[in-house]
Amino acid sequence: MTSSEQTDAVKPLPTNVRFVLITVFLDILGIGLIIPVLPRLVASYTLQADSQAYWYGAIVAIYGVMQFIFAPMIGALSDRYGRRPVLLICVFGLGLNFLLLTQVTTIYWMLLVRALGGITAGNLSVANAYIADVSSPENRAKALGKIGAMFGLGFICGPVIGGMLGEMHIHYPFYLAAAVALGNVVYGYFTLPESLPADHRKAFHISAANPFAGLSGLAHLRGVGALVWVYALTMFAQFTLQTTWVLSTELRFGWTPMQNGFSLFMVGVSSVLMQGVFLGRYIKRVGDANAVLIGLASSTIALSMYGLANQGWMMYVLILCNVLAFAAGPALQGFFSRAVDARSQGLAMGSLTALASIMSVFATLIGTSIVGQVSHFSKGSVWLGAPFFLAASVQLMALTLALRHLKKSS
Repeated sequence: MTSSEQTDAVKPLPTNVRFVLITVFLDILGIGLIIPVLPRLVASYTLQADSQAYWYGAIVAIYGVMQFIFAPMIGALSDRYGRRPVLLICVFGLGLNFLLLTQVTTIYWMLLVRALGGITAGNLSVANAYIADVSSPENRAKALGKIGAMFGLGFICGPVIGGMLGEMHIHYPFYLAAAVALGNVVYGYFTLPESLPADHRKAFHISAANPFAGLSGLAHLRGVGALVWVYALTMFAQFTLQTTWVLSTELRFGWTPMQNGFSLFMVGVSSVLMQGVFLGRYIKRVGDANAVLIGLASSTIALSMYGLANQGWMMYVLILCNVLAFAAGPALQGFFSRAVDARSQGLAMGSLTALASIMSVFATLIGTSIVGQVSHFSKGSVWLGAPFFLAASVQLMALTLALRHLKKSS
């Protein structure tokens, strides 16, 4: 490492960047806190197992649908009124949503509360736009990678703490998630400066905040083209993995919640190591394009191997071997961020969030359906790996499209 790199590595982050990263961490921490207990909360309002599965799927899906609809609008509003007020309002809405979940008395109210929560879930797109505002184009992927590292830290801490609190009382994780979010609003109110100058803001038009218009706008960005499809397919593959992981490992290996928790802990560690520690130097060495291609190739191989694994310990090894995959997302976002001007960062990042959220809905519905279809096979059957084979196939399609696009534009 050169002396300049060493200086950069130890240089403290500006207060505004620290706040945004803390916001993302607390956001994902809150989500992680409720992951172990949300199914149990759903079960407290329904008696039949099939009904519980139906309602849980509906509650997860409605959150993604509302995020898809409103994330571009949230991003566009931040382009008009600034990142600071929109980010603080969204974080407040997140805390309020966690608090309201402790007060619901029927499954229908729970569905409504989660739908409202999806509206303000666009805070991540505003956080991405904020980081894009305060980072140079050449360091954009590295800066966005720090947000990915906060995701990893949130998932390292959240599920473990949520599981422990949930054993004491089902509502305790929701109270803690609400407290950290609302406390973050107070902290941000006094410390967070605005990142978007008034002369860089742009008028708000509701037509531009239409999620479909936003996605169309992404596809027409200079130098982006097929990367929109690459991002969409990658998100579908990753959400298929996330939503079927616990179901699949229980079926195939008889894993306990503790074993699944440890595996998620390892995913979080791998994410933090790549996106929070090594990403800047890695991208300097290989470049954004190669970071995307190597990451997608690594993910394709790992997903295939997840499906073929016949011993639980193999999954842990594969998680650690797939560390390069965590560089692909920030590198992809860097391409989109550099293709728009400072006045449109919020809309662009909001559109990416909307795209990811709608992919999460499709992946949840399709992935869990496949698990149900293959669940009758014996533990040693290769068919139990079907969700991972689907994800690997989709990831391979993304890799192929990325290779064609990046070769053509190089």
